[in-house]
Amino acid sequence: MAKIIIIEDEISIRNVLKNILAVENKSYKIDEAENGEIGINLLFSKKYDLVLCDIKMPKMDGLDVLKRSKELDYEVPFIMISGHGDIETAVECIKNGAYDYISKPPDLNRLLTAVRNGLNISNLENTNKILKNKIKNLSHKMIGESQPIINVKEIINKIAPTNSRVLITGENGTGKELVALSIHENSNRNKIPMIEVNCAAIPSELIESELFGHEKGSFTSAHKQKKGKFEIADEGTIFLDEIGDMSLSAQAKVLRALQENKITRVGGEKSIDINVRVIAATNKDLKKEIDEGRFREDLYHRLSVIKIKVPALRDRKKDIPLLIKYFIELICKEQGINTKSIDNEATLFLQEKDWTGNIRELRNVIERLIILSSETITKKDVDLYY
Repeated sequence: MAKIIIIEDEISIRNVLKNILAVENKSYKIDEAENGEIGINLLFSKKYDLVLCDIKMPKMDGLDVLKRSKELDYEVPFIMISGHGDIETAVECIKNGAYDYISKPPDLNRLLTAVRNGLNISNLENTNKILKNKIKNLSHKMIGESQPIINVKEIINKIAPTNSRVLITGENGTGKELVALSIHENSNRNKIPMIEVNCAAIPSELIESELFGHEKGSFTSAHKQKKGKFEIADEGTIFLDEIGDMSLSAQAKVLRALQENKITRVGGEKSIDINVRVIAATNKDLKKEIDEGRFREDLYHRLSVIKIKVPALRDRKKDIPLLIKYFIELICKEQGINTKSIDNEATLFLQEKDWTGNIRELRNVIERLIILSSETITKKDVDLYY
């Protein structure tokens, strides 16, 4: 039974749309919203298969409803309803992820075709999402039975239900992001996707805009207002990866956000309240960075309420056979091939390697072996393709 919501301020248009849909299929479950604010609240309290949304509405227009749903990863086909003067806006809606648009007054055949196609897309996306979630759930498992990884799991279980800030440290490739995801997914904030920011990958001149957003015209390429990651993560979790690479000016703004639970967009004057749990990670020694003037000590103390050090793979070699088995199953599922096996000699040989790239390196090697080896991975294969 398809669930459809009609977001439209004109009651006559809502009735027309509702009657057309009822004639098409009596099993459709249809909700109505008389403005964008009511519509967005319904969208995030229920799950719909299709949205029919007017563009011009009081309080919150259809484009804002569409953008807000996309920012929070609410994946559902939007069919926008446009008046004759709204065609340019309708095109902008398509650029922002709308599936289709229809003009007022709605043409019967045009509307029904759009609805049927939109529901078909929704069904396909739901099927794909189920398959992706199976792989995602598998890929988010924290594999290991060694004492160092048991210690990490125990800390996660204790802190996940709280709102405490967390600082995760460890070498590259040890799984710091996985620890952050585990904390978020076991928290009370897990209804909103964790927002990730790689501080090392964003140029220093853009990091403030990325984190806090900007107002239109605040700099040369700011053609429209943009929400930052802190604002998008409101009521959820933000993961600041490689925070040791953040500029000092951005650090000062992050510190203010943590102190006051407020942010200000670049070029703006208005303070925006936020309720965000912050998890940060770094492969650097932040105390050394503080001594050398590259990291703020006050920010360090704000972030490190809870500290988790993720062990290197060389310190948990007992887990390597389990990780090998896990990666074989995961990668074969991702590649859509039958699960391969590995003999004991090959496993023992891999267990003795140094793995300077940690779990990331191990995964890459296993993927290479799966692709290049036959049904059973042998020590000879490891010698050839390691």
